[in-house]
Amino acid sequence: MHALPHDHTGARIKRLRIERHLTQRALSNLSLVPYSTLTKTEQGVIPASPHVIASLARALRVEVATVTGQPYVTELRADELDILIQPMREALDVYDLGADPDVHPRPAQLLHDHAESLLAAVRAGEIKQTAAQLPGLLIESTTAAHQADTTEGWLLLASGYRTAYDVASKLGYPDLATIALSRMEWAAQRGSGAVVGGMYRYMRALTYLRTGQYRSGNRLIHRGLGILEQADPGRERDVLTGQLHLGAAVMAGRAHDQNAAEDHLNEADRIASITGDASDVHWLSFGPTNVAVHRVSVLAELDEYGAAAEAGRAVPMPSSWPASRRSHHFAELARAQMWTGSLDDAFANLLRARKAAPQQARYHQTVRETYSGLEAAKRQLPDSFLSYGSWLGA
Repeated sequence: MHALPHDHTGARIKRLRIERHLTQRALSNLSLVPYSTLTKTEQGVIPASPHVIASLARALRVEVATVTGQPYVTELRADELDILIQPMREALDVYDLGADPDVHPRPAQLLHDHAESLLAAVRAGEIKQTAAQLPGLLIESTTAAHQADTTEGWLLLASGYRTAYDVASKLGYPDLATIALSRMEWAAQRGSGAVVGGMYRYMRALTYLRTGQYRSGNRLIHRGLGILEQADPGRERDVLTGQLHLGAAVMAGRAHDQNAAEDHLNEADRIASITGDASDVHWLSFGPTNVAVHRVSVLAELDEYGAAAEAGRAVPMPSSWPASRRSHHFAELARAQMWTGSLDDAFANLLRARKAAPQQARYHQTVRETYSGLEAAKRQLPDSFLSYGSWLGA
């Protein structure tokens, strides 16, 4: 079930609830979402937070994407992105067929440079460019890895699968993202890369975060930390360890475990004080800025929106920081400001999210939920607000 014109998350929740013959009170009891929150969400009076969406999806026994309406097919078709999904699926499917005799890969260095350029493109918000080039790179890298059977070849293929995960996640295809992650683990094992193995578990934990399976996600985080202990000491291992703690902090925040969230944030902060800005390490953007940005996200997940908005305004945002990360931060800040009633500031940050990475913002659930919240507030906003809604397809 995907988004329809003038549809919103609350309307989909109501539709799913009625299909399952549940009253609002019964769904509230099953999901542990407060009755007043559920009724206002269904009416579109308030936007649904990620915690509420995940709780209701579990109670309704559907995927989170069914509740949020992802993927946004109409917009994907308009942007000519829908036709790029099937080639990516096909490229992910031939991972274990060995070398293709009809494929003649470029030299290893050229494949490596191409893979790095696509990692950079995703972080610059160039999703369409990446999705168009990725299937061909995966096909070449798959044959090259099977032919050479070297650590470098398998880790290069794992890098390509990681990019497939990034693209699928940003476009709202969780099933495809999960497949890409399983391929990433498969290649990382053949490349004997402890660091890549730790990174795989971090990304897989994020898929559990999005579906509200916080206990499983937390177990993966700790498994990843254990695997990283096998890696050689140094900055690379420190960065991955710090990033895992950031993922665990958001996981704990969404589970409303404030103490655990603070512990993970503090540990990530300690590591970042040692590594400094490490945006160059595996394109994770780890460092003091990323810790500060995650602190805003955690406060919002804990429903501490006032504190999140205050902390978000104080984050120094380097112009050199990846556009995708800046866009995500502006979306999180807009959500917090919307909840505190700072509607003009919230819309200003939605505009910043779009300016930083328009392709990402258009398909970002937080952007869409925040826009719906501003629309429900029924306060006079500039004419550009309606234009923004048209751009989103809302």
